[in-house]
Amino acid sequence: MPEQKFTINGESVTVDVESDVRLLWVIRDLLGITGPKYGCGINVCKACTSHINGKAFNPCSVKVGAISESDEITTIEGLADTWDGGDLHPMQQAWIDKDVSQCGFCQPGQIMAAVAKVRECQREGRDIDDDAIEELRNICRCGTYNRIREAIKAGAEEM
Repeated sequence: MPEQKFTINGESVTVDVESDVRLLWVIRDLLGITGPKYGCGINVCKACTSHINGKAFNPCSVKVGAISESDEITTIEGLADTWDGGDLHPMQQAWIDKDVSQCGFCQPGQIMAAVAKVRECQREGRDIDDDAIEELRNICRCGTYNRIREAIKAGAEEM
């Protein structure tokens, strides 16, 4: 089997897997990182949202062979390490402070998408307002969208 090399949550990894295997299965099944959730497998629900080189992406729709050795992948487990100043990233803390989670299944993907959106808005000089938040398309079956919006705004203030 071919070797696939990349960096995930700050750690360089090598896995023996065919290049056409979806990255989500490599992350969850081979590496044991369970934050990114399997929801749909077709890049719709976004429960698996993670970051690649600082930008949001959905590993359920990316083949591991498309990832290069220089790519840096961050899952919810590594998010706090991308931030100086605490055990939690400000967006994670905002999620707790605003009591967002109900079932919690979509929350890792929601948080990762929110962080990427805030960073994008900061680069572009835009505010993280309702219009920017509406660009996010992560699905929450519990319907906690109002608390999600509040948490994104609160987390953005601290980023």
